[in-house]
Formats: sequence, C-alpha cells, structure tokens
Amino acid sequence: MSQPRDIAVIVGSLRKASWNRKMAHALIALAPPALKLEIVEIGALPLYNPDEEDAGPPAAYTAFRERMHRADGVIFATPEYNRSVPAPLKNAIDVGSRPYGKSVWSGKPAAVISVSPGALGAYGANHQLRQCFVFLDMPVLQQPEAYIGGVEKLFDEAGQLSSDSTRAFLEKYLHAYAAWVERTRRA
Repeated sequence: MSQPRDIAVIVGSLRKASWNRKMAHALIALAPPALKLEIVEIGALPLYNPDEEDAGPPAAYTAFRERMHRADGVIFATPEYNRSVPAPLKNAIDVGSRPYGKSVWSGKPAAVISVSPGALGAYGANHQLRQCFVFLDMPVLQQPEAYIGGVEKLFDEAGQLSSDSTRAFLEKYLHAYAAWVERTRRA
C-alpha cells in the first residue's frame, strides 16, 4: 500500500470542547488507511494584515503556510456563527491565500463538514466556505454533503461518538473523500 495522504483538518471553533473539535477527532479515528488526518490549529494566527506582511510575515503565518503546503488535502469542520463561518476560520483562509499568487490552498481537494446543535447543521457556513473554494481554486467534494445537526445527541459524556448511524455516515463520507483526493491529485 502507498503512503496515506496527509490531510489537514481545520476546526473553525476555538473552543477546546467544541462540537466541531469532537467531530474532527471522530473523523481522525474513523479515517480509512488511505488518509492520515491531523488537526492544524488556527487559534494563534494573528488577524491578517497586509501591512504586517510587508514588514515580514509573523512567524505564525509562516508556520501555518508551511504546514498547509505539505498537506495533500483539507477537511474543514465548522460551526455557523450568524449564518456565516467563524472569524478565526475566515482569518486562516485569508492567511493561507496570501501573498497573492502564493496561496497554499490552490488545487488542494477540500471537504466541509458543518456541525451544530441546530436542525440545519450549519448549512449557511458550509455553503459560504464552498463559495470561498471557487476563488481559492480548491476542488470540493460535492457528495455526500455533511450537515450534522443535533450534535449534542451524538456524543457520550467522554466526548466519543456514540451514534452508530452517524459513524456509518462519516465512514461513507471519508471513503468518498479519499476517492476524491485520489481523483483530483492525479488530474
């Protein structure tokens, strides 16, 4: 078997006990052998400021960009704040897309899983990210879509995924993403 693909998982929520972080850990545990998932933290990234870039990028920008350059693909796990993506996630996207012409995102196969206690499963944030991917030149997995609502019922007290139907869906989702990565990375 060839080496597994290095997949960066970016969690849009900074809360240590966020539902999206729990979902990211569930994805890591369920990943097929073709994928090696790793959470890439975004909380230490200063707000993107082109003036700072001109003076020399902050070390956190450089470290983030270097890590993302190595990734073969990206899975975004996001909540929805005010029908949009959280500010730290948008900031990470902006940091990775600059300097202009040197985006770390270009050509990387993407997937989005949006998670919320609400019934819509952060639908708005999921689709706002997909809009960004068009400009960022990130081919995004179209099916299956992943809007996970009612998340507070899916994990046990220890933070482990306890829903068999959600586990089965996530396995299907990850296998589809693994096939997507292979198709798009070969193109």
